[in-house]
Amino acid sequence: MNMFRPGMRAYMLPLVSGMTLTLSAFLPWVIVGGVRITGFPDVPAIWVAGLGLLASVLAALSMITRRNSRHPLLVVGLVALGIMILSWRIMPRSAGQRALTVSQAFAIVQDRPLGGAPPETSAGSGIYLGMAAAALISGFGLTIVVRRAAQPYAVTSVDDDV
Repeated sequence: MNMFRPGMRAYMLPLVSGMTLTLSAFLPWVIVGGVRITGFPDVPAIWVAGLGLLASVLAALSMITRRNSRHPLLVVGLVALGIMILSWRIMPRSAGQRALTVSQAFAIVQDRPLGGAPPETSAGSGIYLGMAAAALISGFGLTIVVRRAAQPYAVTSVDDDV
């Protein structure tokens, strides 16, 4: 096929990474006391799934049309990476606090003593897989910046009289 020519084979990386980023939204993002909680249907996971699909579509279109789409892939990858890093830092703690609040509400309703500490929480495999995929998409998009900076620019003549 025309899309697997030597110049376009590099776009397989963002294509597979975009699919992986979409898949990561459906994997466990938070583990609260041994219970795995998937990222989907939370809003950050929906955004990550959409950005993963967008990266896959951009990479596929680049392979088909033989046009460069590294700038949009850079933006998509950076946004997805930002969402994943924020989710990694915020979601485990907020899920633990939410679990503590629910257990305290049940204790109040059932007239039992309140629980003391929130359950142990950690980030799940979906967050780590999503961060890796978003970093690969961002890194692929950054190659356009590195290539442009590596080209020497020669000034032929400057007309200062104007």
